[in-house]
Amino acid sequence: MSDDWKRAAPGARRGLAAARASGQRWGQVNAPMRKLPAIDAGYWVAIVAASMCGTNAGDLAAGPLGLGHIRGILPIGAIFLGIIWAEKALSWTTVAFYWLAIILLRTMATNVADLAAHELKLPHIAFLLLLVAFMAAMLWADQLRRERAPASDQGRPDALATHWSYWVLMLAAGVLGTALGDWLAEDVGLGVYWSSMIGFPFFACAVWAAYRFGLGKPWYWLAIVTCRTWGTDLGDMVVVMFRSVASKPAALWISTALTGALLAGVIALWTFRNRAVEVEAAPEAG
Repeated sequence: MSDDWKRAAPGARRGLAAARASGQRWGQVNAPMRKLPAIDAGYWVAIVAASMCGTNAGDLAAGPLGLGHIRGILPIGAIFLGIIWAEKALSWTTVAFYWLAIILLRTMATNVADLAAHELKLPHIAFLLLLVAFMAAMLWADQLRRERAPASDQGRPDALATHWSYWVLMLAAGVLGTALGDWLAEDVGLGVYWSSMIGFPFFACAVWAAYRFGLGKPWYWLAIVTCRTWGTDLGDMVVVMFRSVASKPAALWISTALTGALLAGVIALWTFRNRAVEVEAAPEAG
């Protein structure tokens, strides 16, 4: 028993116990997810599909579902927190929790970016620079934390260390990608088709650089931002394609369903592939 516990009055002891319990609960909530995807080719294909789905789902929530850009943020955020809590509380887990959280944050990011552009009327360039500065500050603070961490933890690869800072950065990357995609398609005047075509080589180069330079956090987040940018224009392009044969609400419903099915299919197929590789490698290991 610690000295401060011995010296504390009964009321203070209860306060200390509550504080320690609160700290333990926060540690559990802030703990990384127990099952995460490998950062391989399938991961990046799934991230692109999630970006497309989140773009369409955000527009669907704000438009046909009638939530608007502001009212849609709170329920989506609540569902996201519920997913994070469930992943920690349940006795079992699955990689689906990670992808559900990704889609929800991507959906929320669409609403935040549209809120800033269409309702708050923030200057596009200033908003983009603000988001870049925010992400850079987050990464700088994380680097300082890592330098002060024990030596055994400093070299550990943790691009997918899903602490609270990871989710904040993922939301910021989604907002930045949405704003960049809209800026290219609308302000620059490229349109969704040309923006989608131009976005692919930038995304491919960012992913190549991430692996070339060791998949550190700055390079990982650069690839995520370019993915979000490309995914925004791809998702909007799918809606525009269906607009030629359906109304805008119907096009949003169809595109959200299709991109969601694409994401589910990619995750299922890549999970099956990885399991097959593990099964084949097991006899060789033996």
